[in-house]
Amino acid sequence: MRIEPVSEKPVGHSPHRLHLLYHELRAGGSRYSYVLDNNEFDRHVNLFVQMRKAESCSLWPEMTFDDGHISNYEYALPALQSRNLTARFFITVGWTGKKPGYMGWQELRSLHQAGQIIGAHGSSHTFLTHCTPEDLNKELSGARLMLEDKLGTSITTMSLPGGRYNRRVLAACREAGYTQIFTSVPRAEREPLGFLIGRLNVRGDMSLERLRNVLQPGSRALSSLERQYRIRAAAKTVLGDRLYEKLWALLNRKEPDSGEGGVNAE
Repeated sequence: MRIEPVSEKPVGHSPHRLHLLYHELRAGGSRYSYVLDNNEFDRHVNLFVQMRKAESCSLWPEMTFDDGHISNYEYALPALQSRNLTARFFITVGWTGKKPGYMGWQELRSLHQAGQIIGAHGSSHTFLTHCTPEDLNKELSGARLMLEDKLGTSITTMSLPGGRYNRRVLAACREAGYTQIFTSVPRAEREPLGFLIGRLNVRGDMSLERLRNVLQPGSRALSSLERQYRIRAAAKTVLGDRLYEKLWALLNRKEPDSGEGGVNAE
């Protein structure tokens, strides 16, 4: 069984980690909020390297990717390898090798063999809070077992589609064998990491300077983003999923067949 690599921090650095959430990378970017220009991503990675080396680093940046878009293999992997960095890639198993624009099993194996960490992102990217017990089993256990069979490694981490969860979903995640669940709540996590881990969603309009500000010692930018997230979460409850999804697609300039939005909106 292959042992997953773990990024180590120098002694004396902050015990807090901030996990950044990326989706698709694209040359030239896009108006769609869940797409980031690949050159901008390269600048983000350079910033993270600088921050990790800084003695005053208060937040240790970690990178994660959701969905399994082919650009994660074409753009993100070379950027990470050139700097000897490791990220987490959460894969929507039902899209692998089937959905245009997403990785096939060959690319995913290469990603794994390159030392990157693979986790599950469900089978169909359906909100887990909408699932029946049978659907939850497919989305959680089914996705994990498929990844383990295809990659020959243990899969113990899960990223929640749309960031949606409740007590029933978390109990099902534990039952399915997951030891860490990654959410969409923009918050830093103290080491050792617990069961629920927050992440900051990096949208296409996230400038380098804004990201740098989030990572600065004493910055209140992250707590402000978390408050905004809580407000949106309350709006989801008030509006209901269907109405909120329509509003989400409009505000984020969703592209046709992007894999996000609809029942997949965050």
